[in-house]
Amino acid sequence: MIHADVLGERARLTPEKTALVDVASGRRLSYRELDERTVRCARGWLDRCGLRRGERAGILAHNRLEYVEAFFAAGKSGVVLVPFGTRLTAHELEPIVRDSGIRVLLYDGAFADTVRTLRERVDVETWVALDQAIADGDPLYADWQRELSAAGWQRVPCGGEDVYCLLYTSGTTGKPKGVMIPHRMVAWNGYNTVCGWQLRADDVSPIFTPLYHAGGLTVFLVPIFVIGGTIVLHRDFDVEEIWRTAERERATVMLGVPTIYQALMEAPAFHEVDLGHVRWFISGGAPLPHYLIEAYQRRGVALKQGFGMTEVGVNCFAMTVEDSYRKAGSIGKPMMFTEVRLADAEGREVPAGEVGEMLFRGPHVCQGYWRNPEATAAALDADGWFHSGDLARRDEDGFFYIAGRRKDMIISGGVNVYPAEIEAALVQHPAVAEAAVVGVPDPKWGEVGIAFVEPLAGATLTAEELVAHLSARLARFKLPKAFRFLDALPRTAYGKVIKGELRDRYLGEDPR
Repeated sequence: MIHADVLGERARLTPEKTALVDVASGRRLSYRELDERTVRCARGWLDRCGLRRGERAGILAHNRLEYVEAFFAAGKSGVVLVPFGTRLTAHELEPIVRDSGIRVLLYDGAFADTVRTLRERVDVETWVALDQAIADGDPLYADWQRELSAAGWQRVPCGGEDVYCLLYTSGTTGKPKGVMIPHRMVAWNGYNTVCGWQLRADDVSPIFTPLYHAGGLTVFLVPIFVIGGTIVLHRDFDVEEIWRTAERERATVMLGVPTIYQALMEAPAFHEVDLGHVRWFISGGAPLPHYLIEAYQRRGVALKQGFGMTEVGVNCFAMTVEDSYRKAGSIGKPMMFTEVRLADAEGREVPAGEVGEMLFRGPHVCQGYWRNPEATAAALDADGWFHSGDLARRDEDGFFYIAGRRKDMIISGGVNVYPAEIEAALVQHPAVAEAAVVGVPDPKWGEVGIAFVEPLAGATLTAEELVAHLSARLARFKLPKAFRFLDALPRTAYGKVIKGELRDRYLGEDPR
């Protein structure tokens, strides 16, 4: 039977191997110790809170040991974990809490004000404090760890299609939707990433991206536990702490997003720390500028670009270190048993070199959206293909390159213009740190592109310079109509540019 009690299986095989280093507390836990703590979490849900398989428990917390335990307790108990975004307000969380139907919420004391407001607005049976209780009678997670026994535990039987967790999409373009992640999907992500990325039992991977996001939970956490490596858990993103800890723990593989790799590169420690133990780093969440790839290569580190999305698994493509140099800018080839089609608007396969929407099919695809059959039907077709909305092209060697989101594509004068292509050209300018291109209505062309540019610190730029730069690289019809310079592009917590905000900002400008 396929299930996703990955931690339990690994603890059975290599119980005394170091599973987790918790940077905040300095604790080092073996697979056996972490598994026992996770069993106590599962027993707390089942025995103290009365939850049963398929019922939901939420968590609102920064990265912490208890978060990892709650995630893997879902695989043991059949309880569905619902992580909540830590940057959301109580007003934003309220509809998500209602939609998920959680009966239990584990909370971090850092979000006491948010939790107090939520308690006034939503009906949740049990509020469990991960540290300090904010109301009399709230159970303490620490009591579960002290009072409950891990002895004699029997995993609650779960099938591959039982829902493991609900991961709500960011909602930057609309109402957040709960993606149903089944046990089959979690397990497959672990196994296939180990094979496709050639992870090893001696791999050490830091996690500092938020655990409420699919990237934090499953890019390395699950695969590293499948193979028996070690996770180094950071509470949040602290550049100096990350570099020094990576050096001390001899990190070998790491996930980040381009803005993170930019910040890490700009830190003095980037030029000082020993990186001889690193095998490679991987970037996701947004296109990876070539200057970042080159900067890390100069430090002897291969920086790959990956691709994934919550709905189809966060690790969908793979490439060797050698190919990451030879095919810089590519996301690689689809991983084993991962079917990817590039289709035009009529659903026809497009030839190599042309842009099409990526459609995914395989054991890594979600079940659809929680309590939202309309959205599920719109994304998953009758043949099992998930329509991602992401555009890409494939070269003659089978390597894929992202061209942007379908909804971001600009149709100017009847011609398709892909913002990702323009953005990639913009960041080749030596004074450009980041760039985003959005389409806005135009009376003559129907739609035109507007470029928002974030200059490198201390650099000065003009629109004329960028037009000259782009004119040498792109056809004239692709050039943006206007340029706006910003100190920083608006982003989600996971580094994705919020293009809707940029578009609204431009359209809302005073024309006088």
